[in-house]
Amino acid sequence: MYSKLVKVCFSLLCLCVCAKSLAFETGRSGYVISVGQGKTEYTLMSFFVLPEKSVDISVVKNGKALPFTIAQDTISEQVTSFKWKAPATPGMKTLVVQPKGELASTVQIFVMHPMAQVKNKKLNGYTIGEYPKEAYKGLDNYKPPVGFVEVTKANQDILVSPHYTLKQFLCKQSSGYPKYVVLQTRLLRKLEYITEAVNREGIAMESFTIMSGYRTPFYNAAIKNKKYSRHQWGGAADVFVDENPKDGVMDDLNKDGKVNVDDAKFLWDMVEKFYREAPDYKHLIGGLGLYQANAAHGPFVHVDVRGYRARW
Repeated sequence: MYSKLVKVCFSLLCLCVCAKSLAFETGRSGYVISVGQGKTEYTLMSFFVLPEKSVDISVVKNGKALPFTIAQDTISEQVTSFKWKAPATPGMKTLVVQPKGELASTVQIFVMHPMAQVKNKKLNGYTIGEYPKEAYKGLDNYKPPVGFVEVTKANQDILVSPHYTLKQFLCKQSSGYPKYVVLQTRLLRKLEYITEAVNREGIAMESFTIMSGYRTPFYNAAIKNKKYSRHQWGGAADVFVDENPKDGVMDDLNKDGKVNVDDAKFLWDMVEKFYREAPDYKHLIGGLGLYQANAAHGPFVHVDVRGYRARW
């Protein structure tokens, strides 16, 4: 009897250990770091600034400022606000923010190549194309981006947030390296939020498959997409769940034995539910679109951070 009880307890322990190992790690820090106009609630997040631009960094928890130190080349004194100035040369700088009594967070700041460096619609040989001369409805977030992040073979696999890499957002146009991308911190936060929420609903995945992230205006025109597609501003992603099996298309999320637009609708409904029920999601307002399969791709969902609600 005792032996049988030991075996049962051991089996339960194994199940608990296995469940723990499979548990989704959110990457949340428990506090909010502000970097200029951007924010993050994750222990790893990327921000994007122009050369020699200064940004103020601060930390808040439960509405109260937290003292912190910053480590880059040296460790700062404990402060409640820190002004960081980007170097003159584009590249990535890593800051370790250590709030008092909390886990440390990694802040990656990508110093961009300014838009002014684009000549004859190209940046260092990489074709960008031309952004619309007039902003859609006069909105500021439809003005041409201020700069571009350089992507190389050496940095393409770097994590830009807890579950997403720089390479996942590259435009699909053919070219050698270096390549360039526009990416918004708000999109990374939105993808992280939805990734966490989908796991909470019982769909186990490490990250979405990003079918389309950034698109240069050149590529966007080549595929005959809409003139003001948010992909051109680094604030949109076409995504699907591809975990079981990993075959390059959407999983059978609704478990009806088929993979079709109904599975994309299942994901669409889930994301819309998160938006309605989660107040901390509303500041990432944007578009949510549903697409069925065609000869070129399987079903997918579009998400973006355009700044106003849009559904299709």
